[in-house]
Amino acid sequence: MAEDNAPKAAPAKKGKLKLIILLVLVVTLAVGLSVVGTMWFLGGGGIPGITGGDDEEVAEQVDVFVPSTYTLLDKALVTTVQAEGRQRYAQAYLAFEANNPEALAAASQHMPLLRSRLISVLGGRSFENLQTPEGRQALADDMLEAVNSALEQEGEPPLLRVLFRNFVVQ
Repeated sequence: MAEDNAPKAAPAKKGKLKLIILLVLVVTLAVGLSVVGTMWFLGGGGIPGITGGDDEEVAEQVDVFVPSTYTLLDKALVTTVQAEGRQRYAQAYLAFEANNPEALAAASQHMPLLRSRLISVLGGRSFENLQTPEGRQALADDMLEAVNSALEQEGEPPLLRVLFRNFVVQ
């Protein structure tokens, strides 16, 4: 009666392989659904059958980038401003910004008129107002309005912005 001392083979783990395959399938499905859900939420983005609108509407919504062009005023605008009974000076070097080169050409053509309007706007400010960032921004906005109204009277296209290259009050 010999006893068999040989070790018995370990029982096979039947559920491990199925569990791993199931987990991989669930993770893959979750990633796929999150991608499709994100694309649907963002408007279709190239998924066939899922669109946010007609292709023609999407083409119309795409804006074409038009770079700005600039022209510099060579000479500074210098004028006096009032400050509590004292006479002060303001000096501003300016640049004009436009998307349309025709607007800058028109501004160069009508520069004497524009300089006169800009000096009037600058001279009408108080010294205290010109010392604050808000006051300088309001000055730039009013200068743009004055320049565009002069260009409009001449039948020319408007500018986008008046920019300060250098600004000094003393």
